Amino acid sequence: MHRNTFINAPTVLTPTLRMKTAPRILFAGQITGVEGYVESAATGFLAGVNASLMDLHGQDTLLPVPPDTTAHGALVRHITGADPRHFQPMNVNYGLFPDLSGKIKKAERRRLLAERALRDLETWRMRLLPECGSGAGNGR
Repeated sequence: MHRNTFINAPTVLTPTLRMKTAPRILFAGQITGVEGYVESAATGFLAGVNASLMDLHGQDTLLPVPPDTTAHGALVRHITGADPRHFQPMNVNYGLFPDLSGKIKKAERRRLLAERALRDLETWRMRLLPECGSGAGNGR
């Protein structure tokens, strides 16, 4: 029998993956309530960015949360905003993304969600560049 151990993230974590009762502690990976290697790596990336920003600017730094329209943001919103009484781990999927406005053919929905996610992720990344220092985003 396979059993995952995970925290009840909606009661324990902020959207920046900080522990509510001890904000200097960040969580990442399967223990946060994400399923899958990619999702675990994504939370590790976010926790790493946030830890770096906390180191650069202090523990009380307001950390940037990825937009809900991105895979990172949608997953974080799920693990930190789900009903804590019924919280269960989740893989990222298009059902976690906010709906698109207007009437859209089913065949176009995923493509449009992905295009919006990429645009919004790039905007979020560009907001992070000044925070992360001169070497961020240029392969150094």
